Amino acid sequence: MLRVAVIGSGPSGVYTAQALVGQEAVPDVEVYVLDRLPCPYGLVRYGVAPDHEKIKSLQHNLRTVLEHPRVHFLGNVDVGADGLDPRQLRRLFHAVVYCVGAATDRHLGIPGEDLPGSHSATGFVSWYSAHPDAADGRFPLAARSAVVIGVGNVAVDVARILARGADELARTDVPQGALGALAESRVEDVWMVGRRGPSQAKFTTKELRELGTLPGADVVVRPGELALDPAYGDSAGLPAVNRRNVEVLRGWAGQAAGGEGTGGGADGTPGVVHAKHRRIHLRFFLRPVEIIGDPDAGVRGVRFERTVPDGSGGVTGTGQYEEIAAQLVLRSVGYKGTPQPGLPFDAATGTVPHVEGRVLRDGTPSPGEYVAGWIKRGPTGVIGTNRPCAKQTATALLADAEALARVPLPDDPVAELRRAGQRPVRWPGWLSIEAAEAALGRELGRTTVKIADWPGLLAAGAER
Repeated sequence: MLRVAVIGSGPSGVYTAQALVGQEAVPDVEVYVLDRLPCPYGLVRYGVAPDHEKIKSLQHNLRTVLEHPRVHFLGNVDVGADGLDPRQLRRLFHAVVYCVGAATDRHLGIPGEDLPGSHSATGFVSWYSAHPDAADGRFPLAARSAVVIGVGNVAVDVARILARGADELARTDVPQGALGALAESRVEDVWMVGRRGPSQAKFTTKELRELGTLPGADVVVRPGELALDPAYGDSAGLPAVNRRNVEVLRGWAGQAAGGEGTGGGADGTPGVVHAKHRRIHLRFFLRPVEIIGDPDAGVRGVRFERTVPDGSGGVTGTGQYEEIAAQLVLRSVGYKGTPQPGLPFDAATGTVPHVEGRVLRDGTPSPGEYVAGWIKRGPTGVIGTNRPCAKQTATALLADAEALARVPLPDDPVAELRRAGQRPVRWPGWLSIEAAEAALGRELGRTTVKIADWPGLLAAGAER
């Protein structure tokens, strides 16, 4: 019997477990999926927006894997600086696969980034997704104007949540505290700003189009900014997603020029403000250079430098500046991996050095140590990208299985984890959390409502 620990229960971890127990070459592989949180599913639970129910339904597929008789979920198990280190894990498991993602945000590196009212977009996502580490999140939703820096899907998500009516969000599992705060939000203008052009934006077309369907919001574009993009006039040579994005923006710009509502004027100025409650402004070719404000009053706005294409796929500054007034800034410029205690780390790439998923120590594969997901390849791809990544790592591990399985192990890893001070929440505990969230929803007259704090989750998941 080969006993494997998978660290992380998000898609990369679950797909790794699936690849290990779903093959026949090495029978009787036993997989223990360990997670710091008492709840499984990683970013599918805590990163997918609450109004994206189709994507969130992926939890059902992940659940099937975690209910496999040779897969064991153990939540509330800390691996890292304050918990178990690689040496402890290797005494309990023949192999350990680290699927820990990319835990922190990239920084802008500009003055004012740490002012009150300036937050990472992922912190905002964690708050409205009920991540227990974000239970005490405070965002200035009394702001009239919010700037989202970045033009990827996370930026689209937070802009959409800011612009969507609380009545619509009440039909989702958004936690009650966040729902109440969003219901009282005074945000009227949401500015989503990118330093490059629309043909290079990282959002997907489905998410972009969704902004134009929000019943309480107008989308405002500036045709003059769109036209700066060399590929905007003729997008035929672009990859399919980028081409479709340009077509959506071109349609909005055409409506604006025709005076039909969404967008801005043909001269590049903002369009007429309509009777809708909120406006989402899509801005391009603006590079943030300073977040303006002071430590007492917080953010007052963002100063941007106008950029233009440099002819090589990048942009260059023009020395012309513009300020957008805002009292809330959400920075969405990407993720980066962080060093994992006891593991080698490449700071330049934010990943653990590896060959086909085998962890490298001083350039040599380290027996029994593997990586999958973002900590292996960097924060790239979509959820489905994790499947082939996990399969590659599982294949490497299974090729090493004969040598790994020779190492004797304790009979009961769960008992050993408890002796090490851990208090695992097993699968029945997670089912109890699910039941408690369903009950909370009924009590509030809503659908299932997530429990958003550590004490509540651990109390619901306690073994009885």
